[in-house]
Amino acid sequence: MTIGAEAGDQPAVATLLLEPVLDLGAAERLHARLTELRGQPLDIDASQVERLGGLCLQVLISARNTWRAEGLSAVIGQPSSAFEDAWAMFAAPALQDDPPHPFGTEGLDA
Repeated sequence: MTIGAEAGDQPAVATLLLEPVLDLGAAERLHARLTELRGQPLDIDASQVERLGGLCLQVLISARNTWRAEGLSAVIGQPSSAFEDAWAMFAAPALQDDPPHPFGTEGLDA
């Protein structure tokens, strides 16, 4: 995973390039990187992801919700097809930075 930042008048947007394999072994590293970036807007680049495991998916969802609760953006962008397929297979919330559904309603048709 690599981290970059863009300078400007607004808080710098940090960029996090995800590892190709996000399995159990990558979860702790992903969590540590996200912890380092907390407090600034975040662009998560998922373009290189070849495999997304459940624990890393949970870390990413938690991070996005944490950033949102702090009034910051956390966008998961440039997803590879493997990332999108795994995200959908887990029936995870939409990739867009929309507000979350009330607890217990995700995946339910109205």
